[in-house]
Amino acid sequence: MDWALLERPGNKEIQLDLFLDYASNVNLYPKFQEYFRKSQPPLLAIWGKNDPFFVPAGAEAFRKDLRNATVQFLDSGHFALETHVEEIASAMRDFLQKMPHPTA
Repeated sequence: MDWALLERPGNKEIQLDLFLDYASNVNLYPKFQEYFRKSQPPLLAIWGKNDPFFVPAGAEAFRKDLRNATVQFLDSGHFALETHVEEIASAMRDFLQKMPHPTA
């Protein structure tokens, strides 16, 4: 299914543009980190512990700025959502149920 979506007309150019623009994301990290330290938003990071692109240290880094970050590792690679969808969905439900809900 992924292959069919990747092969859509114009998609290769879009993916290359995103890849080539990745450096602008890295340049924004200090702003993200400042926001995290100041605002302390809830965060759930579910990571494939065998992901060769987004290594576990990337998930652990959230804990430097977010004292209550929830970080979970799965025995998965880069496509954790495709291989562990039920575990991830369950973790998301549990995480969201613990969030305060505004009263009407």
